[in-house]
Amino acid sequence: MIHAGANSGQERDIYASFGVRVVWIEPLPEIFEELETNISPYSDQLAIRALLGARDNEPQTFRVSNNEGLSSSILDLKYHKDIWPHVDFAGEIELRSVTLPSALASHNIDVFRYDALVIDTQGSELLILEGAGDLLKHITFIKTEAADFESYADCATVESLTRFAAGNGFRLVRQDKFAEHPSLGAYYDLLFARG
Repeated sequence: MIHAGANSGQERDIYASFGVRVVWIEPLPEIFEELETNISPYSDQLAIRALLGARDNEPQTFRVSNNEGLSSSILDLKYHKDIWPHVDFAGEIELRSVTLPSALASHNIDVFRYDALVIDTQGSELLILEGAGDLLKHITFIKTEAADFESYADCATVESLTRFAAGNGFRLVRQDKFAEHPSLGAYYDLLFARG
């Protein structure tokens, strides 16, 4: 499994209990150090520090959230605060983006060993998928979260992700609501499968 938007690897024990091989990708330096420490007991889990995007070497302002980095994004908050009013950006760092294939190649990762992609990058999921290119042909499952409204400015939505997935041979097989905006819509966990 490739897990983009790793944060500190909260799912590491679950993945390990199922014997899942994992490549974690996380851009924040301090959180990345915590991630490396957290996954160190697992020989089949490794971490890459990278900010994934649609293109290589593109300058990005990465906004760091005040909730242990969980809501950090390259995008500005829009209606996100209506659901989680306590979340705000506490700072920002300048990073350069890299595509998923480039990030994996730079660490000599054999993409054929991974058939699932989890993306939890606070609105930039579609950019990462667009940058994935032919790598997606080797993926069987894509799991992501998205709202059906503009939680972050110009963010990926359920509609845009479903449209992209369909155009690349995936179908939406599961959509589970986990949060709701008072008037605009909801947040969902989405699971896409090839075929």
